[in-house]
Amino acid sequence: MKSKVESSARLSVAPMMDWTDRHCRYLHRLISRETLLYTEMVTAPALVRGGAVHLLEFSPAEHPIALQLGGSDPRELAEAARLGADAGYDEINLNVGCPSDRVQSGTFGAVLMKQPELVAECCAAMIAEVDVEVTVKCRIGVDDQEPREVLPAFLETVAAAGVGRFAIHARKAWLKGLSPKENRDIPPLDYPLVQEMKAAFPQLHLSVNGGIASLEQARGFLAAGLDGVMIGRAAYHQPWDILGQADAAVYGATAPLAGPDEAVRAMLPYIETHLAAGGRLHQISRHMLGLFAGRPGARQWRRVLSEGASQKGAGPELVLRALSEVEGVTAG
Repeated sequence: MKSKVESSARLSVAPMMDWTDRHCRYLHRLISRETLLYTEMVTAPALVRGGAVHLLEFSPAEHPIALQLGGSDPRELAEAARLGADAGYDEINLNVGCPSDRVQSGTFGAVLMKQPELVAECCAAMIAEVDVEVTVKCRIGVDDQEPREVLPAFLETVAAAGVGRFAIHARKAWLKGLSPKENRDIPPLDYPLVQEMKAAFPQLHLSVNGGIASLEQARGFLAAGLDGVMIGRAAYHQPWDILGQADAAVYGATAPLAGPDEAVRAMLPYIETHLAAGGRLHQISRHMLGLFAGRPGARQWRRVLSEGASQKGAGPELVLRALSEVEGVTAG
């Protein structure tokens, strides 16, 4: 029988630095009760050596939620995983996909595709330390590696350490010559290879990631036999289009909200609590800009929030004014 977190992994929102913070995740959870959510990557050294346990804070409302860790030292990752499990996360995920220079200098992220035995050692150490599931997010290869040779060997080696679930970004990562942004767009996608891996490793739970822009496309991958789909930028920039329909379309469940306007109103108590604790409106509202993407009034919604949310004293009344702009256009 599948665990709740594994069942939720049929659709997940990718971990994205500077985007999937706790405010973003709270919004996404309001829109979809079922989808699996991921934190931004948190480095094991920051938790273990830096004592930055505040990075683990999240709302209980965000479950099911996975913590993504970055690192390459098995003992340090095991300790970080324990901290994450103690904090209440439903899954611990190891980043073997991020191509940034900062990540490479720490010998973790996509560069670890070159060291599957080390990844396996890291995962084994984490698995031994925690009761929650340990998973891996990886690329199909890096630099001049041949993905059809590298990826099967990587999956076999890491699965032997006890990992049963992988999210595979269907692009190579070029560690030199391309920026992290370019690495999300320029290397060609190879979805068929990920599907071949499912055929080769039927016992593994495999999710495909990279360039997936619609719920319809995600459902196509699921229908083709993949266990899960991980969506990044599209889920962030068009949260209602992706997540607002996901519970019904992917899980056969009832959607919690009827429209993006309801999502806005549902966020107001959360915003008030954040402001009362000394926070600023833009820390939350920046994640809400795409709620009306593709709908009448979307431009006005974004304009009012973008121009006003950073102003001192901005609060729920600004959000309601932005919403009235949308409703005014819709009524007109």
